[in-house]
Amino acid sequence: MTDKPTRDYSETLNLPQTDFPMRAGLPKKEPEILARWQDMKLYKKLREQSAGRDKFILHDGPPYANGNIHIGHALNKTLKDIVTRSMQMMGYDSNYVPGWDCHGLPIEWKIEEQYRAKGKNKDEVPINEFRQECREFAEHWIKVQRGEFERLGIEGDWDNPYLTMRFESEAVIANELMKFAMSGQLYRGSKPVMWSVVEKTALAEAEIEYHDYQSDQIWVKFPVVEAGGTDEAAAEQLLEASVVIWTTTPWTIPGNRAVCFSSNISYGLYEVTQEGLPDDNWVQKGDLLILADALASDVFKNARIEEFRLVRPVSAGELSSVTLAHPYRDLNLGGYQFDVPVLNGDHVTDDAGTGFVHTAPSHGADDFEIWMANTRDLEARGIDTTIPFTVADDGYYTKDAPGLEGNQVITHKGEKGKANKANIEFLKQAGALIGLGRMRHQYPHSWRSKKPIIFRNTPQWFVYMDKDLSGKGDTLRTRALTAIDNTRFVPASGQNRLRSMIENRPDWVLSRQRAWGVPITVFIHKDTSEILRDKAVNQRIFDAFVAEGADAWFAEGAKERFLADDHKADDWYMVTDILDVWFDSGSTHAFCMEKRDDLNPCRKGLGGKDHVLYLEGSDQHRGWFHSSLLESCGTRGHAPYDAVLTHGFTMAEDGRKMSKSLGNQVFPQDIIKQYGADILRLWVASSDYAEDQRIGPEIIKTNVDSYRKLRNTLRWMLGSLAHGAKEEIALSDMPELERLMLHRLTELDALVRQGYRDFDYKRVFHHLFTFMTVELSAFYFDIRKDALYCDKTSSVRRRAALFVIDKLFNCIVTWMAPMLPFTMEETWTSRYGQDTSVHLEQFPEVPADWSNAALAEKWAKIKTVRRVITGALEVERREKRIGSSLEAHPVVHVTDPALLDAIEDEDLADIAITSQLTLVSTPAPDGAFTLEDTQGVAVVPGLAKGNKCARSWKILPEVGSDPDYPDVTLRDAEALREWDARNVAA
Repeated sequence: MTDKPTRDYSETLNLPQTDFPMRAGLPKKEPEILARWQDMKLYKKLREQSAGRDKFILHDGPPYANGNIHIGHALNKTLKDIVTRSMQMMGYDSNYVPGWDCHGLPIEWKIEEQYRAKGKNKDEVPINEFRQECREFAEHWIKVQRGEFERLGIEGDWDNPYLTMRFESEAVIANELMKFAMSGQLYRGSKPVMWSVVEKTALAEAEIEYHDYQSDQIWVKFPVVEAGGTDEAAAEQLLEASVVIWTTTPWTIPGNRAVCFSSNISYGLYEVTQEGLPDDNWVQKGDLLILADALASDVFKNARIEEFRLVRPVSAGELSSVTLAHPYRDLNLGGYQFDVPVLNGDHVTDDAGTGFVHTAPSHGADDFEIWMANTRDLEARGIDTTIPFTVADDGYYTKDAPGLEGNQVITHKGEKGKANKANIEFLKQAGALIGLGRMRHQYPHSWRSKKPIIFRNTPQWFVYMDKDLSGKGDTLRTRALTAIDNTRFVPASGQNRLRSMIENRPDWVLSRQRAWGVPITVFIHKDTSEILRDKAVNQRIFDAFVAEGADAWFAEGAKERFLADDHKADDWYMVTDILDVWFDSGSTHAFCMEKRDDLNPCRKGLGGKDHVLYLEGSDQHRGWFHSSLLESCGTRGHAPYDAVLTHGFTMAEDGRKMSKSLGNQVFPQDIIKQYGADILRLWVASSDYAEDQRIGPEIIKTNVDSYRKLRNTLRWMLGSLAHGAKEEIALSDMPELERLMLHRLTELDALVRQGYRDFDYKRVFHHLFTFMTVELSAFYFDIRKDALYCDKTSSVRRRAALFVIDKLFNCIVTWMAPMLPFTMEETWTSRYGQDTSVHLEQFPEVPADWSNAALAEKWAKIKTVRRVITGALEVERREKRIGSSLEAHPVVHVTDPALLDAIEDEDLADIAITSQLTLVSTPAPDGAFTLEDTQGVAVVPGLAKGNKCARSWKILPEVGSDPDYPDVTLRDAEALREWDARNVAA
């Protein structure tokens, strides 16, 4: 043959042809796709298409409308979008209605900051004027966040979201509150609540975060003034002693009303025996102190005492009979002459302190609970059980802290006031202080102001957790716990977490002392303090809120308007507190899901019942999941959801928390601008969202590299399918390799569907990614390129390959569409046209008869042999003994009978992509290539003999044997003959 080809064969090859670009250009392409979706009314088409199907409802937990979205928002919304898109493509009507939380302190705080910057005073502005500014602030950020969420590719009813500040929403929220009032579950009480002096409001647990804080710590003597028991001498001895408490909140001493001990702890009477103590030492020789035995040494160390002795044990019975004096009793401050009882409490431990707990019922939950549990006994002993209000909302002491008025616990800037110092001085004057120090520990702070909070007794509105609603043990707590047992949690650990919170939580505090929100729409009788329960009044409030919003409550003449002629306005107080925003968001099921036909459950779906999923970060066990559960259980008797899915938090690349000071923040807007939203979505889909995830420049680059591999695979399929793939090929007529790929589709179909049902997106993504890059690009496509490019158009092998690629394409693109909606849309329309959308498709039905486990087992053995061959050829390429694998003629020694049986009837040269290959069953000579993990296979590399085909580049002796086509193989000559006949005729 001649050295040069006799003609240009490129036009005869079926090379891939596609306009689908190799470079994605996502930052530019994705907005074009978004505009196209809007023009084609994709959301409307989805709703029309799925009308009548079983519903799968993902109810959106509302983000707060007060700033740009962050990386946590991007993770959360992308997960939600994957849920709704995947369920839609598996045959459900899976609608997504976005929502926003609009009321509450964060927005009010921002408006107040603007006021302070302008020298304005919020209290001098009419309340509804102030509320309107809050509303406008929320409206601005809703618009901003909506655009950012849409840019992420989140498909939903963006034209009709739910907002907690919509008039209809505010009306329903108020109505839900009135349901609690009408059922007797709402009450006004006085309890210690977490209070922000800076923000002048009560806070919920979900609004608290913990930071390092340096507290003053003190050890204080409470002198024994009464001691009972049968042993008079022992009692007399105790009258000379003092019980010692330890606290890190000296400012709570004026509120002390009791001291607690534990009957499970061993206590003793200790005497100071050290000689020569200076007069200014707070403890002197001969002092008698009652302490927990396990902590006595530590207490004396802090009191600067080195020598002491145990006089005798002190029993629990003795301690129960003891009465103490308040340390300030003899300071002539007035108001501290009451008795201080000693109470037995399970919350007392001997891990730290003294074994006794200073108990101020106005400043701690445990303190309050034990005080209330003992009130009947205390009153029988003649002890006043009134709980004092020692600290006002501005952090200043009230008249209930005699001698300390004018001192502030926490300033309006969140700094320590003078209260601690004043109390320490009084304790010194009283001779009650025995130790003083500083302690750095985790202390609760407001997550908004970042300032420390206090526990403060205030009148608030509560919902009973343990009130029996039916006389059969039917309480809000039991309802909630039953609902938790009936709920699916992903991951499962979330169930125990929420259960423990419900088991241990106190009554639900609903009230906040702010202006921006839904008011607590109840009236209190001035004489009896009873709550007005009147359906007609409630209806007037509801109707007014629907028409005018919650501003109607604060309008002039509102009380007279709502009470009308049914009640005398002068007899009633109108509550001005507003509802905690967690009640707002906890009511979204009532004003969103229950009010919308497109969300109202249809009693079908997964598991044969409604399937309503709530999906948020794991912090929402104490937030939205929690408040939604209590609200629905209190008004409907069951949870508003069937399943709860939680994700972790997003950390920086090095595992540290993102912060502005560390400069390690990652903003979704930046990723989208540089790489595109699908890169961010790929990161979400491939991450284990159940745990904390990491993100940063290197991680993004890794995702970009993965994306390129996926895109190149899609591009090659599109290019190959441009040559046609509509012809059906009988399964029995297909080569084994094609049947193997169809079998793999049956396996993947089951895996993908189950993965989406399990919300296990990482599993779905990684299986599909591995399939595309390893099994397709590096195996099946690599092998079949020769047949696709060079076989004659009519060949069964080529037609079967195109048929299989067509099925692969439809499955892969639809399966990946929920995760990478932009790229899969671009891929789909590149093939099927701009009047289509992959998101209107269902996951393809994969025929069961494609499954062939025996064939897969056989080809697993063939792949084992192929791996050894390709390993040997890689060495030859590295050593530059060959350029491509088509230059090779390896001799493959297979001594393993099972492997030999699997491959002996196959065209191993075609599978290994070599021009020639010899298979023998004899042992290999020394020096043959082997792999340690593969026994019974060895390869002796060699060079192919013959001439190089000018069309397919295979090297075979047969090249030149066809006189009409002297520079190609016989296979290529046959293809050329068919091509020429068709094109000459044309």
